[in-house]
Parts: sequence; structure tokens; C-alpha cells
Amino acid sequence: MAHSVWKGSLSFGLLTIPIRLFTAARSERMNLHQIHQECKTRLRQPLFCPTCKRNVERSEVIRGYEHDDSQYVLVEDEELKKITPRSGRTMEIVAFVKEEQIDPIYFDSSYFALPEKDSEKAYALLLKALQDKKRVAIATMTMHQRGYTVFIRPRDHGLTVHTMFFENEIRQVEGYGKIDKNIQLKPQEIKLAEQLVETLSEDFEPSKYHDTFQQNLKALIESKHKGRTFVEEPKPGRAPVIDMMEALKRSLRQSGAANKAKPSRTGRDHEGRRRLAS
Repeated sequence: MAHSVWKGSLSFGLLTIPIRLFTAARSERMNLHQIHQECKTRLRQPLFCPTCKRNVERSEVIRGYEHDDSQYVLVEDEELKKITPRSGRTMEIVAFVKEEQIDPIYFDSSYFALPEKDSEKAYALLLKALQDKKRVAIATMTMHQRGYTVFIRPRDHGLTVHTMFFENEIRQVEGYGKIDKNIQLKPQEIKLAEQLVETLSEDFEPSKYHDTFQQNLKALIESKHKGRTFVEEPKPGRAPVIDMMEALKRSLRQSGAANKAKPSRTGRDHEGRRRLAS
């Protein structure tokens, strides 16, 4: 059974909705460990103090902020508790905004919010209001001794909570968004590019996308474990450098041919019904 990562109340005006948060998504990756080549033993990272020249216990560890080279301001756990906001068990809604106004770059971690017993009606009321008004709630909360601003949005008949990157956490990269104004795009180039976009447009289906490297890594490990030889997939050759207009035309022809080769949605549905009927 999944364990909640936060338990408290969602404050909506004078309405309080007891909820729990559950992690909505996490990276599923196969991790490779560091192995001692000589004895084939996994290497570990001990807590080693280079000054005392010995490993230290967890009980000897405190936290510190490096304000200068090797100079730290030490912070005790009790001091952290004192500065943790008292609203650590309350998620207070401070505003409602249109979803299209939120740049996805601000979305961080995702959580499912589930109502506690006897709070389903208030939960359903907030969900319905957000759905009808097409709004996302912005709320503040404290979790794991850190303050967060979060987005609360309706999704798949429930409320999903996303922690938000603060504005100062969004990186600035020199040159980003500064396209040379002297670049001239020909109308025909724009038309071909838009046709290519239209040809490759489809409904978003998350199940179609996979982590190919992780799949190949799993196949490699299984092959080696069973004493088999892993066959490398042939790598596509690099396309020759051609004129941009010609590249767009070729891409359009290739995408059009690929779409023709795909069975139509109606055809797939008909085939599926025929298999079910047989």
C-alpha cells in the first residue's frame, strides 16, 4: 500500500478539507553501482572526515551552510524546527488562475491529493468548482521543513498537486530567446514547416513513449546474466547536408508515406471488434 508523504488540511476560504498527499510519479530507472574490479564487491560511500581521518556515525552529523571556502554556518535541528512555519499542516489556497497562464517550466514534483474520511463532499465541491471555472488553485504549504508554493489542478476526477519552482530558481541562459532579427524566413519555408507540423500532429498518448536506454540496459543485463550475446541495434546513418527547403520537402514526403502506412483508427477499431466477436 502506498504511503502518504504529507497529511494535513487544504484551506479554501473558511472551508477546511483534510487530505493526504501521495507521490504521483517517480523516475523508474535501473541504477548501476560502482564495483571493485578486483574482488567484484560493491563500493560504498562512507561518511569520512578528512580532518579526523576516520569514518563518522550518523549521530555525529549536523548541517551547515558554506558561506566561504570551507567556512560553514552550523544549523541545529532544533533551530530548524523553530523557523518552520506553524502552518506545516495546512495548505492554504491564496489565488485561482487560468491554467493556460502557467508556463510548464514552473512545474516541479507531482502528488495525488486524496480526501480523508468524511471530507469527500468538500473535496468534490472544490474539484467541481475548479473544473467548471477552468482554474488552477495556488496554495502555500510546508513539507519536510521547506516552504512550497503549489498548484492544485483537477485531473482525471481528482485533485493533483504540483510543487512550483520559484522564479529565482528558473535559470537564465545567455542568448536564449534572442533570435537574429536579420534572419529572413521565406513564405514557402514557413508553409512547408507548418504542413510538416500538421502531418505529424496527433493526440497525446503517454503509453507510446518509452525510455529506450532503460529498455536496452535491461535487455543487456538479462543477456549477460543468461550468458547470451547482446545484439546491438543498427544505428541510422547521418543524413547528408542538404538545402533547408529540400529537407522540408523530403520530411513532408516521408511523414506522409508513414501516415499512409498506418492503419486508420476506424480500421483498428473494426479489427478489434472483429477479434472480440470471433
